[in-house]
Amino acid sequence: MELGIGMFGDLSHDKEKNEYQKPAERLQQIIEQVKLADELGLDVFAMGEHHREDYAVPAPEIMLAALSTVTKNIKLASGVSVISSADPVKLYQDFAMIDLISNQRTEIFAGRGSFIESFPLFGYDLAHYNELFEEKLALLLKLNKEENISWEGKFRAPIKNQTVYPQPEREIPIWAAVGGTPASIERAARYGIPVIFAIIGGMPNQFTPLVEYYKEQFIRYGHDFNKLQIGVHSHTFIGESKEEVLKNYFPHYKEQMDRIGKGRGWAPYTQQQFEGGMSPHGALFMGSPEDVAEKIIKIIEMFNLTRFIAHLDVGGPSHEEMIRNIEVYAKEVVPIVRKHFEKK
Repeated sequence: MELGIGMFGDLSHDKEKNEYQKPAERLQQIIEQVKLADELGLDVFAMGEHHREDYAVPAPEIMLAALSTVTKNIKLASGVSVISSADPVKLYQDFAMIDLISNQRTEIFAGRGSFIESFPLFGYDLAHYNELFEEKLALLLKLNKEENISWEGKFRAPIKNQTVYPQPEREIPIWAAVGGTPASIERAARYGIPVIFAIIGGMPNQFTPLVEYYKEQFIRYGHDFNKLQIGVHSHTFIGESKEEVLKNYFPHYKEQMDRIGKGRGWAPYTQQQFEGGMSPHGALFMGSPEDVAEKIIKIIEMFNLTRFIAHLDVGGPSHEEMIRNIEVYAKEVVPIVRKHFEKK
């Protein structure tokens, strides 16, 4: 069981001035925060990719490369790399370098992403959304397994008898990051790669059929069930109590949800939705350390997870709040979870 944290690099927002935090400041904060997470013994850090003014990190590989030089043990993953609008060859080459620098601590979470800004930015047609992901994931996995490759697809020039340099000293772990579509889950099972579910709304138990479907397909395609890995990545924030989180953190969370929802036609995010998410059956891992630990234990047992990642920076909490959350998560929540499973 691995317990880690994730971030998207949300920039805090000053409503009065209508200004976002300077990206340079946020990037330095992320380095300090992940350095602390490593020192406190957390297992994994996942860095998201976004191409919007409210996020600081469009290139997880750059952030992870910087982090590889100031951390010693924590695994450094993209969370996610939007491979549909990336060049898999360059992405693999970048992560090969990070893996060498970090002494084999990097991973790729390959996903389609829930935002579309990268497609026009890098010259891709959204009409090819699914085809791009399928083709580019296949190429990325081929690069990871074969040193010398020949390949031909629809969306880029063929590769003929070439090798990507430098080569890593192992196969880089590649996970499929999914939001809940059966096609994405079937694809991950077909390739025999680990899957990580983004569960950020509704109730986690609604994902039970999808998790079981992944397990069934994983076996059907002939992969070793003992090597099956399943993770969950969910919004997390820890306070002294649910009431304290509601009072101090809900406004930040609502502002970000409304900002995202405005472009998607969502109704304004409500306190009722937030409280529902914080309830024992909801998908928000928020409240006191005991509340959060209990929900993590529950979801690990529900899906037989091998990894849980607490996404901590939705809405741009202050640096001080992030430091406190990482400390409480590592010193109070994680020990409760580990102690529970040590008894079994």
